[in-house]
Amino acid sequence: MTDIYHCSKEEFLKNVRMPTRIMETETAMYEEMADIMVDTIRNNGDGQTVIICPVGPIGQYQIFAEKVNKLRLSLKNCRFINMDEYLTGEDKPIAYDDPLSFHATMDRMLYSRIDDELIMPENQRIFPEPGKAKELDDMIAGFGKVDLCLTGVGINGHIAFNEPPCEDITDEEFGSIGTRCLDISKETIVNNGANKIRGALDIFPRRCISLGMKQLLSAKKFKVYLYCPWQWGIMRKISLSPVTRTAPASYLQDHPDAEMVVTAALADFTL
Repeated sequence: MTDIYHCSKEEFLKNVRMPTRIMETETAMYEEMADIMVDTIRNNGDGQTVIICPVGPIGQYQIFAEKVNKLRLSLKNCRFINMDEYLTGEDKPIAYDDPLSFHATMDRMLYSRIDDELIMPENQRIFPEPGKAKELDDMIAGFGKVDLCLTGVGINGHIAFNEPPCEDITDEEFGSIGTRCLDISKETIVNNGANKIRGALDIFPRRCISLGMKQLLSAKKFKVYLYCPWQWGIMRKISLSPVTRTAPASYLQDHPDAEMVVTAALADFTL
C-alpha cells in the first residue's frame, strides 16, 4: 500500500501492521481502561503490580477509583509510574498549581479519590524527576516486570514525550533510549497548547522529562487508545507504515502484546 491517507476503511483494517480494534465511543474506552487496571491488579493477587500511567487519556481514573473503592481492592502492593512531566526552562518540574501539572492531575483525578485504607503509599506513586533518570530506569528494571502500559498518542506519534528525534540516531538506538529531559517539539506545543490552554503558546512549556522507549516497551501488555479527531492521520501512519523513529508509536508493531484501540468515528473517516 502506498497511500496511507487515501485508502478506504476496509483497506486500512486489512493492512494494519498491529492488532487494531474499534470501539464505539471514547466513554466506553475509559470504562475499559479502568477494567483492565482492576483486572491486572486482581490477577496478580498478593504479587506486585506495576502500571505505567498517562495523563492523556485521564477519563479512566475516576472510574478506576470508584471501582477500587467499591471492590475494596487494595493498591498497597501497586507501583504506578507516570510517563512524563512538563519542565521549566531550567529543567525543574513546573509548579504543582500549574494547570498543566501531571503530578497535580494524578492527585486530583485518581489518588485523592481512593479510600485511605486502600491507597498505596506516596513513594509508590512514581513520577520521573530531572536528575534522577538513571535512578528511575534502574528502579523499573529492578521491579523485574512492568505489567501494563495504557496511553494515547501525540500528533506526531510520540508516546509519553518520546518526540521524533532531531539528533542523528538509528531506529534501533531510539527504541532503546532511556528516561531523559528533552525539548518538546513544535507540533506538540501547538497541538497541546491549543487544546489545553486555549492557544496561549507563549507560556506553554518547551521542556519535559519522559520515560524512555525502552521502559515503555518493556510493559508486558500495551494498549494505545485514539479518539481525538486530530489523531486520525497519525493513527494511519503508525499502523500502516513501517516502524520508524519519526512516528514512535509505530514501535508497537513489534511488541508481543500491543493493541491499538480506536473509536468508530476515527476508523470510519476517509479523505
